[in-house]
Amino acid sequence: MRDFSRDHRWLSINTATVRRSRGVDLPLPQIIEACARRGIRAISPWRDQVAAAGLDTVSKLVQAHGLELSGYCRGGMFPAADAQALAAARDDNRRAVDEACELGAACLVLVVGGLPGALAGRAVHKDIAGARAQVRDGIAELLEYARPRRVPLAIEPLHPMYAADRACVNTLEQALDLCEELDPVRDPAARAALGVAVDVYHVWWDPKLQAQIGRAGGRRLLAFHVCDWLTPTTDLLNDRGMMGDGVIDIPRIRGWMEAQGFAGYSEVEIFSTGNWWRRGHDEVLDTCIARHRSAV
Repeated sequence: MRDFSRDHRWLSINTATVRRSRGVDLPLPQIIEACARRGIRAISPWRDQVAAAGLDTVSKLVQAHGLELSGYCRGGMFPAADAQALAAARDDNRRAVDEACELGAACLVLVVGGLPGALAGRAVHKDIAGARAQVRDGIAELLEYARPRRVPLAIEPLHPMYAADRACVNTLEQALDLCEELDPVRDPAARAALGVAVDVYHVWWDPKLQAQIGRAGGRRLLAFHVCDWLTPTTDLLNDRGMMGDGVIDIPRIRGWMEAQGFAGYSEVEIFSTGNWWRRGHDEVLDTCIARHRSAV
């Protein structure tokens, strides 16, 4: 394993982590400047933050500071109740690929979606198998658009508690089944066009995790997201913990990743309405650096 204790060369900040500072929205250019001042070499921005600042503005800032993008959040949300909504999802995902290409992102992260309407509180049906079929078809179509643009797609399996509303792909095994079906290995030395984003918050509990990371191999391990699972958890979406404050053995999982050849960034992604988003962003970023050295 790489030694993270001496520096934060391999730390990336998912910009959701400092989306709010002392309860106030923090513009993406300010986040970028704060990361650059600390020698943080990579970020993973969210599309709404990029849209608010302007794609061209963000692209120029990233280049000016010599930053890399460990990923781009996010595409997906494929299932829909009718043809018009399916077409809208297709078009939005293509725009996401174009944005990721412009920003030079290492991958476009896919949160695939669940039952249509469930995220708004009113699912239009209960056919999760049908939703998964739409996910499969949506990824297959998007892959053909992303491949010539050299934007790898990273399926992020989400914890089963999100199966209805955010992602009906809930284990690394499911995600890799899709990868192998839609992007079969032709050149084992080449990076996959379709792979996975391993977020410890979502997969730490899975008894098959080590085996599935081994199955993925280095070519399909496109992103590694870190935070911690608190006990008790007061909000299943917005009470993620800082690394070291919860029950996830993050170094063990990183060790499994690196044993397969993963040599990318550890991307801190924390949603925390009750704690970290109430603090100043300087404190949050400084804590991320410290915990990256001691708990990742």
